[in-house]
Amino acid sequence: MGSRRVRGAALPVVTILVCLAVWQAVCMAFDIDVYRLPAPSDIAVQLYKDAAVLGMHAQTTFGLALVGLGLGTVVGIAVAVLLHIVPPLKTALSPLLVLSQNVPLIALGPLLIIWFGFGTTPKLILLVLVCFFPIALSILVGLGQAEPHLREYLGMIGVSRWERLRRLEFPASLTYLFSGLRIAATYVVSSAIVAEWLGAGANRGIGFYLKLKFSGFQQAAVFASIVWIVVMSLLFFYLVVWAERLVIRWRPRSEPEWKEAVP
Repeated sequence: MGSRRVRGAALPVVTILVCLAVWQAVCMAFDIDVYRLPAPSDIAVQLYKDAAVLGMHAQTTFGLALVGLGLGTVVGIAVAVLLHIVPPLKTALSPLLVLSQNVPLIALGPLLIIWFGFGTTPKLILLVLVCFFPIALSILVGLGQAEPHLREYLGMIGVSRWERLRRLEFPASLTYLFSGLRIAATYVVSSAIVAEWLGAGANRGIGFYLKLKFSGFQQAAVFASIVWIVVMSLLFFYLVVWAERLVIRWRPRSEPEWKEAVP
């Protein structure tokens, strides 16, 4: 089992290293200009030179994404519970929820700035709109997956609608909730970057740094910011995975124990 895990972790690392080596070799062999395509060594040097600045901007972006994900989760749960309790409302609002996800961020961002001014508010609204939909949709599906016999039994003994939601339906939807959270966590950092890029007047955040370096044709710095974005996105994803393991302890193992003993 241990050797299998080592092989599973080593294969992606080896693949990434091979891709970086090929990238480096191509840049050196064809003498590609740094402003066109920087080599991995150029990006590493830029990461080292701008470590303090990138860390400061990343802290701002991480905080914005964290607050946006938290608010999006609260709004998503509230919307899902409301639509579950009031079925006619679900029928009436479902098309609007889908429609809200088809408006491009690059078009919605400037409108939010016009309506709510500069600062943090339009950015948070943008992140909430991105995050709440996968969470609301996932938990709405989960609320309807509670055991029908238990639901009927609770209704027969006179349990209130709220108590049935709290004791049966919501706990049964937790796995669906974390499925939606994983999707939202995957997109929240990139959405925060877009919000910072569009947010005129902002002077902090990876989005601001990326826009500044892109305007100056400093491609090594652009790729360095992309590295930070990828790292933060992975961090958010695995934070959700860790929280799921912490909260949902009753879920059965994905594989029987006897399979783990088989080499």
